[in-house]
Amino acid sequence: MKRTIFAAGLVALGVSAAIAQSDVVAQRQALMKEMGAQTRPIGAMMRGQEPFDLAKVQAGLKVLAENPVKFVALFPENSKDAPKTEALPAVWENKAKFESYGKKMSQDAQTAMASIKDEASFKTEMPKVLQNCGTCHNEFRKKSS
Repeated sequence: MKRTIFAAGLVALGVSAAIAQSDVVAQRQALMKEMGAQTRPIGAMMRGQEPFDLAKVQAGLKVLAENPVKFVALFPENSKDAPKTEALPAVWENKAKFESYGKKMSQDAQTAMASIKDEASFKTEMPKVLQNCGTCHNEFRKKSS
């Protein structure tokens, strides 16, 4: 009887760990999707495909300032082998560098929020924020096929 209870407890613990892994992956994917949703209209403005809209830019920058700090905290050691993640092992192998990228993105977005007042300042400051995306993705995310 004790063995049955012990075995059931181990199974429950394993299931809980798997749920926690997938939950943290889902959380970080949701944050990335939100950032992607904000960068699409900003990118269109950068390319002249959409008119400059300061309110949209500021709303997007708010997300780009908040999400990276939340995002980098969602990579516990037990999530590195989780299914459906595009994170490379480099995230866990060089955690300090990965976290510094999130902090830099957040700081650059905050600086841009304070600096962008018109289309000219937008075109000057926004590339500084957006280059953080590529820098981090190149080093810490699996390439899409």
